[in-house]
Amino acid sequence: MNNKIPDYVGLWFLETASELGKVANIIFGTFYWVFRGAINWRNTVIQMVEVGWASFPVVFLTSLFTGMVLALQMGSSMKNMFNEPIYLGSIVCLSLVRELGPVLTCIVISGRIGAAIAAEIGTMRVTEQIDALYTLGTDPVRYLAVPRFLACMLMIPILVIFSNIIGTFGGLLVTMYKWNIPYTVYWNDITDYIKMSTFMHGFIKTFIFSGIIVFTSYYKGTTCSGGAEGVGRATTNAVMVSMVLILVSDYFISAILVALGIA
Repeated sequence: MNNKIPDYVGLWFLETASELGKVANIIFGTFYWVFRGAINWRNTVIQMVEVGWASFPVVFLTSLFTGMVLALQMGSSMKNMFNEPIYLGSIVCLSLVRELGPVLTCIVISGRIGAAIAAEIGTMRVTEQIDALYTLGTDPVRYLAVPRFLACMLMIPILVIFSNIIGTFGGLLVTMYKWNIPYTVYWNDITDYIKMSTFMHGFIKTFIFSGIIVFTSYYKGTTCSGGAEGVGRATTNAVMVSMVLILVSDYFISAILVALGIA
């Protein structure tokens, strides 16, 4: 039994290195075609509508109630500590712009768009449509990955901006109608404490999270096998891995941005 442990560890390292190599190959291929300008704009626009417009309702509801809950909880805490719900504008906006807006939006997108990418690409894999693309002389990365990559890189940051605005508006509603604080006080809190570097802290993360969603979902789709069951398994894994990577990478990106003074 003890002799098998090094074998298992070595096998795990080999499989991990192999998977990382395949993902790196997909990333390299995507950037190669993007910088060459070989972009299928029709597919890209279709994907942009799917990522941006179709995802907006769920982002709207998620952001609105996140901002409302933040204002409610922080208002209650401030009232217990200082006998007055103060600084709600800065607390709600700061929490949304720095962390909750980018992270929650990208987790929602990974559940919706990441699952769709993995399921679509996985279905093409098990039905041998990707092999057919090779036969026709079409690079699957150029035809399939590049439009989804560009759509996510262009639309998810826009969704995050809307998420920040909608969440701040939700906090304003609770601040005005629950805590009876004028909107001018809420707005002044935001303008006094929120700077451009605060906004950039969250905005920069969005591009990295978008890349994680696209490349993880595409990789899981292209490597799935086993028919419909395999497609379902790949979809579940794509969403799970994307969410975990977003949360784990959030810490390290935050640490780097804080060290660079972007906070």
